[in-house]
Amino acid sequence: MAKKKSGQTNAKAAKKAKAAQKIERTTKKKVAKSKKEDEDSDDDLEGILEKLRVEWEEAHKVTEEVADGPPSRRANATLTACPNGNHLWCIGGEFFSEDGKAYFYSDVYRYSPDKDEWRRFVSPTCPGPRSAHAVAVSPAGGGKIFLFGGEFSSLHQNSFHHYRDMWSFDIQTHAWDRIDTKIRPSARSGHRMAIWKHFIVLFGGFYDPGITTKYLNDLWLFDLQEYKWRQIEFRENDLRPSPRSGFSFLSTADGIILHGGYCKEYAKGKRPVGVMLEDTWFLKLTMSTAESANSKLSVDPLIVKWERRKRPSTAYAPALRSGCTMTLWTAKNTGILFGGVTDEDTGEETLESVFWNDLNGYQLAGKGKWVSMTLKRPKNKSKAAGKKKIQVPTYRPEDHGDSDDNEATESVAAPQPLPVVDVDPDDPLLTAPLARYNAMLAVLRNTLYIYGGIYERGKREYTLDDFYSIQLDKMDRYTCLKESGIVIAEEDSSSSSEDDDEDDDDEDDEDEDDEDNEGEMKQEGDVPAVEAVPPVVLEDVVEPTEDEQAALRLKATAFMGVSKERSPEEALSTPLPGETLAMFYARSRAFWAQKAHVSTENQGKQLRRDGFALAEETYDTYKPILKEVEKILAEAGLDEEDIKAAAGGGARVEQSRNRR
Repeated sequence: MAKKKSGQTNAKAAKKAKAAQKIERTTKKKVAKSKKEDEDSDDDLEGILEKLRVEWEEAHKVTEEVADGPPSRRANATLTACPNGNHLWCIGGEFFSEDGKAYFYSDVYRYSPDKDEWRRFVSPTCPGPRSAHAVAVSPAGGGKIFLFGGEFSSLHQNSFHHYRDMWSFDIQTHAWDRIDTKIRPSARSGHRMAIWKHFIVLFGGFYDPGITTKYLNDLWLFDLQEYKWRQIEFRENDLRPSPRSGFSFLSTADGIILHGGYCKEYAKGKRPVGVMLEDTWFLKLTMSTAESANSKLSVDPLIVKWERRKRPSTAYAPALRSGCTMTLWTAKNTGILFGGVTDEDTGEETLESVFWNDLNGYQLAGKGKWVSMTLKRPKNKSKAAGKKKIQVPTYRPEDHGDSDDNEATESVAAPQPLPVVDVDPDDPLLTAPLARYNAMLAVLRNTLYIYGGIYERGKREYTLDDFYSIQLDKMDRYTCLKESGIVIAEEDSSSSSEDDDEDDDDEDDEDEDDEDNEGEMKQEGDVPAVEAVPPVVLEDVVEPTEDEQAALRLKATAFMGVSKERSPEEALSTPLPGETLAMFYARSRAFWAQKAHVSTENQGKQLRRDGFALAEETYDTYKPILKEVEKILAEAGLDEEDIKAAAGGGARVEQSRNRR
């Protein structure tokens, strides 16, 4: 009996052990299955991440190629020294061809002086093509170039756009990243940026929606630690520079130096006048650690103040000019200025220009000081040594007088010997670049590099593509790294004053006719009640749909085209932004009366009523476009008075945009 119980116990134990083993095997299988699923899941996740990485790299892939030489002919690009390497970076720019077409660029070039090599970088993700933008460089994170704003126009310049986007270019990866912030400066061109500590400082520029150019003098800071913009507000009575563009903006240990620039002065009924500026300002920046007792109400740690630098009347300074911007020679704490143009109004529409190729330095320390940087002649060489005697042709009246010996023969008289003068082939002045304005400058270590610029002769404008360097610590001679392939025609260099005078006469005649017509309007008393016509309220127009709005914005942009030239008839028959129906009819009354006379036999009162009806019909056609134009102008910062002033002044006289 005991043996039987013992056998049953053993059987039960074996059965339990077998069940336990089964459970263990099942558990192991589940664990193994779960582990395999986790591994598969990890593989899938890694695969997804790898796929995303490949897609991102394809979208941001940068192509790099060795270029034949410097960038193609262009103006208003940026040339910047690498903050932590021996390279120059050239970004963007514009070129206006002789047939009136505009080309804008978004490419990036890098120059290596040690190899005398240019490389071109193209990325799918990059700022749009533009010119007159501003950049600032920082050595942090391997080196970055920050870009803001600029301008762009269509091929035929009938539409124009200003940017207000911010980008960062990584010097190591050659990749662009867009920096989007809710608060940022308004759209603009011709502004300048400089880096002070961990701030990018932006000032000025201009906005040109096609009616009038609005120059700016607002100040913005971009915090490189927080990646945020903020505008610095000043009290009404605080000193600060006037609105301007195209100025010099150089960083120092204690702040930013601002010098010169360009703007236009507008007076109602008169053409805009370009103004060259030569004042110098210092933006004093101070970091304060003071805080109030309540930490939530901490004092702004940055103190900002403008100070004007006055120059003694006896101190040296370059001739007044525009179209030039200083670049910083860090080793000597000196700003380097090259070239420029001086425009002088000698008449109502006559402009005489003097172009420069001199070199000047502005020592930033203390109260600032200008120095003329002249080339030095070679040492240990006598003045007479090395000079070559060459024959220089000169005009002599006796060579062209009548001679009895020549009356009976067609043979040419024997050439007279030419005068001999001494020319020193080692004269460093012979190495200087052609005079120009808007040349792109950058200093790398102790060497100044000069690329391109613009030169004018007569009515023609030449965008240059030559490339020069000069060692600032030696100042012995310029080195031409790439000669210009531009052939400047030897044509009459006189200005277009005669044509301008004829235009002035025509305009004067038109003005007199307008005055006479206005006088008749006031005296006759039988004209439609134009003076009583209420201003058209553009806000009453029914708002278009989203698609219609987009199409309307394109039409409005084209309407404001900066280079759109209208015939006199088109100018009279087209209303302007800010212009009421009464204003429109008042300036074009004679035109509409003539149009009405062609299609009807009416005279007197009825003819004028017919003309007014035609003007009203045209005005109504343009109302939606005018409303959209006014929106664009309001976005640009123009108030109602500015818009009305632009309309009252009529079509503006264009000057070279490159002067800004």
